[in-house]
Formats: sequence, C-alpha cells, structure tokens
Amino acid sequence: MNNKFYTVDIAGRQENLPIIALSNELSIAFFNLHGNSELTEYCGKKLAEILSKTDAEILITAESKGLQLTHVVAREMGHKFYAVARKSHKLYMKDGISSSVKSITTGSIQTLYLSAHDADLLKGKKVAIVDDVISTGGSVLGLETLVKDAGGIVVQKAFVLAEGEAAARSDIVFLGKIPLL
Repeated sequence: MNNKFYTVDIAGRQENLPIIALSNELSIAFFNLHGNSELTEYCGKKLAEILSKTDAEILITAESKGLQLTHVVAREMGHKFYAVARKSHKLYMKDGISSSVKSITTGSIQTLYLSAHDADLLKGKKVAIVDDVISTGGSVLGLETLVKDAGGIVVQKAFVLAEGEAAARSDIVFLGKIPLL
C-alpha cells in the first residue's frame, strides 16, 4: 500500500489523492469517483453551477468514471437525458459512430462508441462535455469528434480536475488542478 498522497483543493473541498506510478517515469495523483457518492454529488453540483451559465442543451461523457458525475450534473441542470460514449462496441450499436483516442490512463489507442440513439440526442444541439479528469486531452478530443460527427456543437468542456499542462488550457473549465508527478 502506497502511503503517499497529494492534497488537492476541489472548489473549496480538500481531498487526499493516492499517488500511483503509471511507469518508472510517471506517477499521478489518482482521482476516483467510483463508489464515493458524497464526493460525486459535491463535484456534480459544482460543475452544474458552472454549466448552468452556458447554453448547453445536452451533456456527453465517456464511461466509466464520468457516468455518475454526469448523471448528477444532468439532474441538477434539469436534463432528462445525457449521451454516453462506450469503451466497447455493444451489439445494439449497429448504426452508431466511433472515434479512436489515446488516454494517459489506458496508455494505448482506445475507441469510443456512440449508439445511434445517443448520436441522435446530440444532433443539432449545443453540447457540454463532462468528465472527471483531463490530462493529455486525448479522451476529450475523441468526445469532441463524436459530437461533431453526430451533428452537435461543443459549447463547453468541464472537468473536476485538470492534470499537468491541461490546467493552462483556455478552452476548458475545471474545479481543481493536480500535477503529473
């Protein structure tokens, strides 16, 4: 068990994130919303406050850590639906669309899939991308491609945390920042 932690401020809330090595040269402050309903609610409500000031008509996220977060944001904004990009192709996605990405946490090329139903939700709509962490931007680029291919327009990209150089991006909003270690 690693006893090293990084303390991050998430919109006024302090969280101790375990430091996890991804390789001999790279470690991250690991942020995980899975199973933490209180933190998910807090972060979702804070992001909803920000996104409510935009003209976003629908949200999109990638499975899996963004799911429960986006559910809270959608609920708080009064949205009945949100779109979910899956990380594996399901049988019911015969008429869907896809985009390949490289994420820092997977370390390899990964394909995001959007069902025809979710693609239809985005068509002609102003869309906000929601996710837990942005680092290299690979995953968000894949989501942006899906939105464009579905006929939607990205109006905002919102994250709980911006990691490393992502915190300097001017095209995103976030609640806190963490370093690459």
